[in-house]
Amino acid sequence: MRELAEAEGEAAVADGAQPPLGPPAPDDDSRTGGASGNPNPAEGRVPHNAPARSPRSARTRPTLHHAVHRIDNATPATRDRAVDALRALAILGIILGHWLVTALVADGGTLHNASPLQHMPWLAPISWLFQTLSVFFLVGGHVATKSYTSAQARGTTYPQWLRTRLTRLFAPVVAVLLLWTAVATALLLTGTDLATVHTLLKLALSPLWFLLVFAALTAATPLVIRLNPLWPLAVVLHVDLIRFGLHGPDALGWVNLAAGWLVPYTLGAAWTRGELNRRRAGWLLLATGTTATAALILWAGYPASMVGVPGASVSNLNPPTLAAVTFGLAQCGLALLLRGPLRRTLRRRPMAWAAVALVNLSAMTVFLWHQTALMATTGTGLAAGHLPGLHTLPDDPTWIAARLAWLPVFAVALLLCWAAFHGYETHGRKENGKGNRGENRHSETARRPKIPQSRTVPHA
Repeated sequence: MRELAEAEGEAAVADGAQPPLGPPAPDDDSRTGGASGNPNPAEGRVPHNAPARSPRSARTRPTLHHAVHRIDNATPATRDRAVDALRALAILGIILGHWLVTALVADGGTLHNASPLQHMPWLAPISWLFQTLSVFFLVGGHVATKSYTSAQARGTTYPQWLRTRLTRLFAPVVAVLLLWTAVATALLLTGTDLATVHTLLKLALSPLWFLLVFAALTAATPLVIRLNPLWPLAVVLHVDLIRFGLHGPDALGWVNLAAGWLVPYTLGAAWTRGELNRRRAGWLLLATGTTATAALILWAGYPASMVGVPGASVSNLNPPTLAAVTFGLAQCGLALLLRGPLRRTLRRRPMAWAAVALVNLSAMTVFLWHQTALMATTGTGLAAGHLPGLHTLPDDPTWIAARLAWLPVFAVALLLCWAAFHGYETHGRKENGKGNRGENRHSETARRPKIPQSRTVPHA
């Protein structure tokens, strides 16, 4: 928790607040033995038969309570805690969704990917709960446009701003690529089936597509900062009309990879402009998005699942379809409606805010390594045979119960990955902080008028 408090302090400094200066000093009465420093030896006297207190134990130690309140106190009053909460919920939703619908089935000497949605289509509503990518792009668009506007006001150039954003985004990727390059090489050299290696690499590196799209949208922030979300939505609509209505080429659908996620990203920009502050905007997005999604599923033949299903002819996510985008509109509307309750809750509950801060400080690390945690557990479990919910075909409700029992194990494995690799993310953040301070000093020096130096000899 000390590391968390220090890291939150760094984040607070970046937002203009002062960092926490450490745990509070002991009160005077803890040193004098009497309340409020009362010298009366009858107060606070230590019995003769009490064990001697070491100097170390006499000092105030950082505790969970102190760390939580340090984080709370280090957070600027102007920081919108709902933004951090929505980002944390989006990340955790993606992780839980993957853990629930991804199965590595052991078949002889190979592992292949399967999904309970393939064998139990009635589980499709699970994807409605845990496919939270639109919320992440909504928050990302809001934060990026706000950051870019602030950078312009400070005189930071676009290349400097973009380098800072992308370094923070991709710094943790290095460890993932290095580890899985070594793992894939070792597996191939030991004779592992090529199909198994392909399955593992596809799952381990699947989060990278998201980072590439997010990086492209981040780079385009100055161009889309005032773009109306209806424009990319119109692109998605026409692509699907050509693709499905006129039987156009399937490759055309990949245009939606950018246009589809640009819709919630530009909604985030509209949030920054203050156009979504009224609750009416959230209700409108929620109602229209839900109605459009239901109509597309019921009458236009779109899949009910909002994630890809192995063997399905059409995926709502790969590439994004109009149904995925309208579903994202509903999610964004709900997220906007939750802003007020989240702000009030996180102001009243420092412990909840500390948990949100912890997830945000390690967001990229847990996102990049959650599939590795699942696969590490699966691979380790093979030594005990084909375990239900881990290596078995997800084709009946008993698999669901068994998989739920495995979730805490996946969480422990992810915690170990975090302990081993979160340094890449925090190091990148610290380097960015140093670079930003240097750039700000340079820009301030460049703008500061030169003052002629006096020839008067200074006083000794």
